[in-house]
Amino acid sequence: MRVVLAGGGTAGHIEPALALADALRQLDPNIGITCLGTERGLETRLVPQRGYELELVPAVPLPRSITPQLLTVPGRLAGAVNTAAQILDRVGADVLVGFGGYVATPAYVAARRRGVPIVVHEANPKPGLANRLGARLTEHVFTGHAETVLPHAQCVGIPLRRDIVSLDRLVMGDKARSWFGLEADLPTLLVFGGSQGARSINNAALESARALRASGVQVLHVLGPKNQLEEEPPPGDPQYVVLPYVDRMDLAYAAADFALCRSGAMTVAELTAVGLPAAYVPLPHGNGEQRLNATPVVAGGGGLMVEDAELTPQWIVHNLIPILRDPERVAMMSEAALQLGRRDADVDLAHRVIRIAQAGGRR
Repeated sequence: MRVVLAGGGTAGHIEPALALADALRQLDPNIGITCLGTERGLETRLVPQRGYELELVPAVPLPRSITPQLLTVPGRLAGAVNTAAQILDRVGADVLVGFGGYVATPAYVAARRRGVPIVVHEANPKPGLANRLGARLTEHVFTGHAETVLPHAQCVGIPLRRDIVSLDRLVMGDKARSWFGLEADLPTLLVFGGSQGARSINNAALESARALRASGVQVLHVLGPKNQLEEEPPPGDPQYVVLPYVDRMDLAYAAADFALCRSGAMTVAELTAVGLPAAYVPLPHGNGEQRLNATPVVAGGGGLMVEDAELTPQWIVHNLIPILRDPERVAMMSEAALQLGRRDADVDLAHRVIRIAQAGGRR
């Protein structure tokens, strides 16, 4: 069996695709997997790192409004569709699974032309243009959120890496804190802004360093690779550990009692899967999907939400420190977050994809 995965650009598209790839290989090591991407996306680094074959398709950004650029789309899209179709033919694809992004649109069209069964997975509450198109070409549509509106949609959750969904934070807590140079018995706040970091979150946390330390809270702060540290927190105890990035986010989650972070779909899915409560700070721009991602968690008692403009050192002092100093409240919020998480979406979707491929075949 040959499965082709189309999802690129951001980690939010690529990581669910790679989690599905891992689950497929776990179920059947003989399954052939090819990932489609573009040369401008993170997939050029992430896919080879995980040991999967990557084929590149020309990127065709679709304008969101009527502009002169719209006139150039049909010709460029045709070329991308032809490239995708050639790849499907060459690998003998039995099914195409799309996760959105620039590469998904030509992949969906190519699969339809070649009679390859199409599976769509949409991680966000508000589906993107590519997946709105893909959902019109197939009945096999799966979502990360029950509220996502797409034809034939079934909610399965978001496929996540096994090192995340198999994490036992209680068992790994002491080892994880030691890994980062933190004390084993102090309340710990994890600060991060997604794969690239978030300046407003970084600034508010760093300006709260003295107050956090004075209250007995230690901090693990992941700046993000594109963010520079203008001034180091002064040395002292409790620890305030600043890192540009972390490869082992499973250990970062295990080390923490609470998080301060953005509310991208993958972030919310991972935190609820491991039962880590958080103060979510939705992006102040975009289509509002980050607020939608966090709303069910906040409503269920597994987190807080604060607007980006309202996130200040004072807000952290008045809202986060009291929680971090209250172990019973942290435990209750952790359990609430865990109840809202999904740990089996990767395996569930993998089983569905295999059944669809076996039933569909090449027409």
